[in-house]
Amino acid sequence: MNQSSQGDDIVKQSRAIGMDGNTIQGSGYTEQNKGSVYTGGDTYFYETNYYGGRSQPSKAIAPYPHYIPLSGAVDFFGRDADLDKLHQHLQESQRIAITAMGGMGKTELALQYAKRYREPFYPGGVCWLPSRDADVGLRIVDFARVHLQMNPPEDLTLEQRVRYCWQNWPISGDILAVLDDVIDYKKVKPFLPPDDSRFKVIITTRSQRLHQAFVRLNLEVLTADASLEMLQSLIGGDRIEAELETAKGLCEWLGYLPLGLELVGQYLEERKDLSLAEMRRRLDKKRLEQTALKEYTTEATAERGVKAAFELSWQELPENAREVACLLSLFAVAPIPWELVQECFDWDEEELEDVRDRFLVKLSLLERSEAGRFQLHQLLQRFMKDKLEESETADLGKQKYCKVMVDIAQQIPQKPTLKQVEKCSVLIPHLEVIVKSLCNWIENKDLITPFEKLAFYYEGQGFYKQAEFWCEKCLLVSRDRLGEESFDITTPLNNLAEIRRSQGKYEEAEPLYLKAIELCKKHLVEEHFDFATLLNNLALLYHAQGKDEEAEPLFLQALDLRKKLLGKEQFFEIANSLNNLAFLYHDQEKYEEAKPLYLQAIELYKINLVEEHPNIAFFLDNLAGLYYAQEKYEESESLYLQAIELRKKLLGEEHPDFATSLNNLASLYNSQGKYEKAEPLFSNALEISVNRLNIKHPHIRSGLQNLGDCLLNAIAAGQRDQLSNHPLTQQLLAQIDAANETE
Repeated sequence: MNQSSQGDDIVKQSRAIGMDGNTIQGSGYTEQNKGSVYTGGDTYFYETNYYGGRSQPSKAIAPYPHYIPLSGAVDFFGRDADLDKLHQHLQESQRIAITAMGGMGKTELALQYAKRYREPFYPGGVCWLPSRDADVGLRIVDFARVHLQMNPPEDLTLEQRVRYCWQNWPISGDILAVLDDVIDYKKVKPFLPPDDSRFKVIITTRSQRLHQAFVRLNLEVLTADASLEMLQSLIGGDRIEAELETAKGLCEWLGYLPLGLELVGQYLEERKDLSLAEMRRRLDKKRLEQTALKEYTTEATAERGVKAAFELSWQELPENAREVACLLSLFAVAPIPWELVQECFDWDEEELEDVRDRFLVKLSLLERSEAGRFQLHQLLQRFMKDKLEESETADLGKQKYCKVMVDIAQQIPQKPTLKQVEKCSVLIPHLEVIVKSLCNWIENKDLITPFEKLAFYYEGQGFYKQAEFWCEKCLLVSRDRLGEESFDITTPLNNLAEIRRSQGKYEEAEPLYLKAIELCKKHLVEEHFDFATLLNNLALLYHAQGKDEEAEPLFLQALDLRKKLLGKEQFFEIANSLNNLAFLYHDQEKYEEAKPLYLQAIELYKINLVEEHPNIAFFLDNLAGLYYAQEKYEESESLYLQAIELRKKLLGEEHPDFATSLNNLASLYNSQGKYEKAEPLFSNALEISVNRLNIKHPHIRSGLQNLGDCLLNAIAAGQRDQLSNHPLTQQLLAQIDAANETE
């Protein structure tokens, strides 16, 4: 409350309203100054600020004592569940620690709890004790003297005087004690209230290590919706609606961190003509050095900006913990498998774990997301990345990190199964960070690998657009770094051509193959297995275009080269060549020449003890097609079913190759007049193709035609009622009906 004489204009009413808007019965006054804080006391009403300063006593107005700092929150978003949980734990366990990294709103949650629950649940009073830089014991004694009219004997030690205060608390009812921003639990432990059910204790701290008597409530960042609501409460709904998507992106950039949202919101509120887009641009440019994140206003609950809040934790880290923190900043804002971190250090395993748990996790700088995986908040990541850039070993650290990640990326196979995709998925965001922002620290010999492995990962799931993106980036970066005429460029040329061929972009793929073959010839490597791969892939392209006369000699040349150059461990390359040549003969109706090649391809996998591989399903599917063409329907159906089951198991039910197997079996059923079995397979296959392939892909055109033919056949056979309710089926039926009505 601002100082005033008794003659000042204080609005007299029948009640008084404290800083939180709650009614204080029987005072006869209303203090309307926003900066005032109701501290209570049976006798005194003090002006206070966040640091606990006070003016001279004024008029007695309160039925019970409490001191709660002024909250800067206009409204309180996204923490109702935490408030409920906090209250429940306090009633059950008496002591609770609110833990989180700086900026998560630990203090605000404790403030809101004290405001909401003080009157109905804590008639004995609320004692708020800032604990970072203050002597908690002295604050407790001071509170007792001022608010409780207690005078602990001066001849006692500080611990004894504090104990005297707790034991002689003069007001009945439960008491809430809040120790805010505790750094070292050992220092405050001697001054905690006794183990008495009357006393409920809240500690806010960044430390994750507390006495087992404390139940821990770990705060998470706000949800996206709550973050947007918080920002809206600060700058108004009109500005949010005018730039809704930008506002959402701004919340995401801030990592949904309450402190960041509060500071940026106040910055925008002060600058009413500043667009959210410009705010985002400024943040992108200056990051944590941007004024909005460095300064705080008098209305804020927080005492410091985001960087300053993080700096407090940084100062508590020993040198080895800082080194680990800097390296962690190179990872993506995603779960980090700890084994990746271990690979980056030559330290003893236990030493590294000790640094992690005793400092980074303990101070809430690193969060354990699940077993063996840890994660940084994105603003903390930016803070630590700035610290890395300030160090003399930044370049060496980045080089080591890139080398480790490239080596680990080798585990991603060219055709990953579902299990392999799941295993590798945790690596992908970190691999993407390397190719996006750390390319300069990747050695030339390793440059292609991370791009290529990312493409394999996405292509293996049928996400061809994402795979093509990384293939294009690889070619661009490789040309720039290695030169357009380098032999090493043949790999990214081939990879991009392959992904375009798989999407039916044949005319875009051909010049890439031809350029790669030209480079091989230029560098005199026509006896190289990469040259054989290029010949094989170009032949596949020509066959897809119906240019069989050009395809056959290339298939034969590739097969001969592979047999000559590759050893037993590369059997799958020879098997692929056998299958591809067989498929060519199959389409040319040279069934007797095709069949033994298919069987040889399958046998190569069996003799090398590979029972399950996506390629085997591919070979089975093709052999089934051969039997189908020969009207050996039972043998064909059996192989199609095997291929479907294998692809379902290895690739999943959303993969385009699975759709191909469904379509092939459906074609068999359609030719046999089993329309009720063919139609749902055609519909499902078409749906998968539409979801995963380019709309101009030949599979979509052929899939539509196959489904349409099946429906017409079913109608002609009087089996319309046996068709499914699949949306694509019903859509085509509606078109057929409309066409019939028009005729």
